[in-house]
Amino acid sequence: MRTSGVSGVLGGVVAAALVVGSLAVVGSLAVVGHLNPVRQLSVSTDRLGPDSGEQVTDYLARAEASLRSDNTEPRWGSVSFDRELTAEQAYAVADGIRISQVVLRVPLDRVQTPILTVGVPGSERSVLNSTARAASQATESFGAGDRQAQIAAVSQRRLLDGCACVVTVVVRGTPAELTELAGRADVRAVQALPPDAVSGKFAVEPLLPEYVDVVAPLPDDGPVPAE
Repeated sequence: MRTSGVSGVLGGVVAAALVVGSLAVVGSLAVVGHLNPVRQLSVSTDRLGPDSGEQVTDYLARAEASLRSDNTEPRWGSVSFDRELTAEQAYAVADGIRISQVVLRVPLDRVQTPILTVGVPGSERSVLNSTARAASQATESFGAGDRQAQIAAVSQRRLLDGCACVVTVVVRGTPAELTELAGRADVRAVQALPPDAVSGKFAVEPLLPEYVDVVAPLPDDGPVPAE
């Protein structure tokens, strides 16, 4: 009987110890969780540029409205040109406003060519080198096929030659700077994001010079030029 009593006491002690240990573990996990919270995945809907199927006039009005702000904080914006520019011309148009991305597309009559985006730190040299850097992306933008290979080859050659292929640049400036930029020669539209938009967390869709009435796929039934 004494053995049974001792066993009961020991069993109670063990059970109590397990409960205390469990509470300690839970408490420790709570502290660790508080100090190292699980990072929530953010969902970004920020976007620069027109939507597919959007009327060009609607986008131009939307871009202009985005520049109206009482907040003077710098923000990201896209600058769409009314024609393809060389990298030198695009840098001159920005004229002191920092460029962070250069968006290029080799214009070929009735031939779809890839849209190439090059990130730059904003220096003049980095912007001027963006065309050559885009050339290395051209051959990676196509799948297999004779036509695709021909388009890639001619796109790469023209980019290496420093073609007038810049259609959009992404910049960072205050609303006043972006509004002034919108009035410069060769600029078709400037659109601004809210000041809390994060670099690398928003999409960029260029307003191509060929988009006149509506933003829609361009024709792709023309011959690929040899040079």
